[in-house]
Amino acid sequence: MSLSLRLLAFSATLAFAGAAFAASPATAPATAPAAKPHTAQQQRMIDCNKQATGKKGAERKTFMSSCLKGQSTTAATTPAAAAPSTTPAAHETQQEKMKSCNADAKAKALKGAERKTFMSSCLKGAAGTP
Repeated sequence: MSLSLRLLAFSATLAFAGAAFAASPATAPATAPAAKPHTAQQQRMIDCNKQATGKKGAERKTFMSSCLKGQSTTAATTPAAAAPSTTPAAHETQQEKMKSCNADAKAKALKGAERKTFMSSCLKGAAGTP
């Protein structure tokens, strides 16, 4: 009989503790609505994200990039369609530059650190500098 009374008392204690704990989080957010204000960058991200609704893929990426940089949104939406065509051209230019620098390094028979230095300067645009 003593065991069942202890069990009943323990159950009641847990029930009251659970009720008090469950009531506690409901009052905590009500007392802590003073959240930190957004930084300028966070606010810009929120605004740009709202403006980018409906855009997908590369168009959204281009829009978000230009919007976050602070460019006007009308200018950001116009080049978005043209961005995929300009990006590969720039990439091809880099590939062509890499091919020509490799060919020059091979023609000069450069190896090791000397080749690395030449390739670095060649790819930066200072071609012909060993």
